[in-house]
Amino acid sequence: MEVTNRYITTKTHIDGAPKESLFELKTEALALSVEPGSNVVIVKNLYVSIDPYQINRMKTPGEVSHHLILLYQVRLWLVIDTYGVAKVVASGNPNFEKDDLVVGLITWGEYSVLKEGTILNKLDTVGFPLTYHVGILGLSGLAAYAGFFEVCKPKKGEKVFVSAASGSVGNMVGQYAKQLGCYVVGCAGTKQKVELLKEKLGFDDAFNYKEETDLQSALKRYFPDGIDIYFDNVGGEMLEAAVDNMNTFGRIAVCGVIAEYTDAGKRAAPDMLNVVYKRIRIQGYLAVDYLNVYEDFISTTSDHLRTGNMQALEDITSGVENIPSAFIGLFRGDNIGKKVVKLADE
Repeated sequence: MEVTNRYITTKTHIDGAPKESLFELKTEALALSVEPGSNVVIVKNLYVSIDPYQINRMKTPGEVSHHLILLYQVRLWLVIDTYGVAKVVASGNPNFEKDDLVVGLITWGEYSVLKEGTILNKLDTVGFPLTYHVGILGLSGLAAYAGFFEVCKPKKGEKVFVSAASGSVGNMVGQYAKQLGCYVVGCAGTKQKVELLKEKLGFDDAFNYKEETDLQSALKRYFPDGIDIYFDNVGGEMLEAAVDNMNTFGRIAVCGVIAEYTDAGKRAAPDMLNVVYKRIRIQGYLAVDYLNVYEDFISTTSDHLRTGNMQALEDITSGVENIPSAFIGLFRGDNIGKKVVKLADE
């Protein structure tokens, strides 16, 4: 059997803000058959993750710092890999059978041809929607769980600040912190998002950073006794302001720096004297650093979801042709929660 596979590629390297003209929707014929014993698996993609870090994989090679080599550069005109959920349609791998639901590295396309060595696992939905396994029970969720509990080492009653708090990771960090008994304040970019953080997710307070002319003063207002933990998703001026308001022995988990991804001029320059004399620990990390806590993460988060103590915040768009606009929207702050693109009916 042969099908038409539509997928997204980049036409050029992207060193500033992404634009739809820099992407292309390509079409090719795909035979849904594999050689027995080839270990190749062909899947029909159901849901794919849309993540801002991908922009760093799309930059001109010379513009990408050597330490970003871990990201594996996106190659022009070729399919772009991403995290997602899919259904097996053909398999030469004895570990997978036709119609198996799988989760792992698939592609920004309608079908994916996955060679041996690709990160792919059978999916046990544990009673939750498939989209949860792209977001709250996927790598975004693990990033939130590991960053908060393993990097920040929180204690009950501590004061926690979360930037980009209505995003895929930030909203979960705030919810974990509330479950632990922390005082939590988040920032976001619209009135709607601020109200959602307080009314739906239970943040103690929240503010619209776009309405603040002095971020340092704003944080002083919300944290008169200082910040114990800052979970950073944006970098730039917000990180600088947070450092100025940190308490002694404060911890900062740097999960992302979206303010800096498309504008090198916004790179943070925190007051290092504060870092030294307050003994502040600032640590960057990747979700894959903490696969050892994956089972604890799934168990804890599933329990919170079943009891209603945590809410899944999702923003779902349909159609492979809409992947570029969904991706670009991340940098405008269009999304609320985890951005997912649906590619096929379950």
